[in-house]
Amino acid sequence: MKNRTVLIQGVAAAAIIAAGALPASAAKCVKAGGQGTGITPEIAKTMSTIALANAITNIGAKASGKISTTCETTAFVVSTCTSYQRACK
Repeated sequence: MKNRTVLIQGVAAAAIIAAGALPASAAKCVKAGGQGTGITPEIAKTMSTIALANAITNIGAKASGKISTTCETTAFVVSTCTSYQRACK
């Protein structure tokens, strides 16, 4: 949960920086991300895509393009996945 909150805050900060750096006519886009943990890779992937959707909604953007997801399993048989997607206002 803490990692997801930090990731969402980082995305929000990136959106603010991008908004100030682009001309008014250009689309304001960021690389949004979400992270999820579960006892199976499928659960972790689902949780990370839900966190990604929440992050995009929280910054008031719309998803654009494919979702990119990477997963890893720790020694404790717990999977953690991170999903990224471009989001534009």
